[in-house]
Amino acid sequence: MTSYNPRLSDPRRLAGVILAVVAVFVIGVAGTLVAKSRTVRVEPAGPAASSADLHIKEVELEEVSGGVRWRLKAEQALVFEPQGRTALRKIAVNVFERDRSWTMVGEEGDLFQATGNVEIRRNVVLTSSDGMRLETSVLRWQGAERRLWTDAPVRLSDGGTVVDGTALDVRLGGETATVAGRVRATFARHPRR
Repeated sequence: MTSYNPRLSDPRRLAGVILAVVAVFVIGVAGTLVAKSRTVRVEPAGPAASSADLHIKEVELEEVSGGVRWRLKAEQALVFEPQGRTALRKIAVNVFERDRSWTMVGEEGDLFQATGNVEIRRNVVLTSSDGMRLETSVLRWQGAERRLWTDAPVRLSDGGTVVDGTALDVRLGGETATVAGRVRATFARHPRR
């Protein structure tokens, strides 16, 4: 297996950007959904029965924490209390700091309350206001390890630089981002000055 540490400007910036978005998302969503599930009235899901304990349509949550503002929108949230899991559909997360912002979208995902772990699936795209973009089919956050990872093909791009690989592993503690597997990198040629 080949691994490559992308230098899409600065690997610490890349790792920090990705992990900041996911960490704020996990902490905020877990706390807010648990709190809201205690006060939101349950709406009937329609003709199709579901084993979810709580159905929430058109979820929109916003919170400010430590100088960071985040907003979560989801078409639907299904809370499965015995499993400690919340299933989300059509997810869009915006995270705003003073000098930059990030957007993460995916078609579906799961949030596990006990661990703070999150998995977002199907057409996952993370973009930052300074031009960094991450695309994959599944992205996972492990709260205890402070690890963001996927074993699915991934594409990172920043300006004219593109890195494709078959896996991604970002560790907050070591501030490392590793694209692994079959890696292909294309770097934009900048004119000499």
